[in-house]
Amino acid sequence: MSSSAQKYDVFQAIADPTRREVLKLLAHKELPISEITSHFPMSRTAIAKHLHILSEANLVSGQKVGREKRYHLQPETFQELRDWLSYYDQFWNNKLSMLKYVVEDEEDCRSNIETD
Repeated sequence: MSSSAQKYDVFQAIADPTRREVLKLLAHKELPISEITSHFPMSRTAIAKHLHILSEANLVSGQKVGREKRYHLQPETFQELRDWLSYYDQFWNNKLSMLKYVVEDEEDCRSNIETD
């Protein structure tokens, strides 16, 4: 499969810090590529490639308005990320609760030893 035919998933798309920054910009309002490019020290072509990957992952979409294409977020696609992250939120909450229990239990044991 050639790289031009590759379909990117959400996780591949957000792996790059530039693409995450593009998503932050688009979270505020829809923007044309020229305005997005002005926020980065790279060429319009490089930003277009990042936007293509984000589009392939359905995180952004572009709509022709007059002579320019304006990009905006596709918020429903972020549900996949939210679902994946919620599992790990629960995982870490459980681990932290267990750590708290161990630490508090150890403190109780120390205080009992000191009073003896």
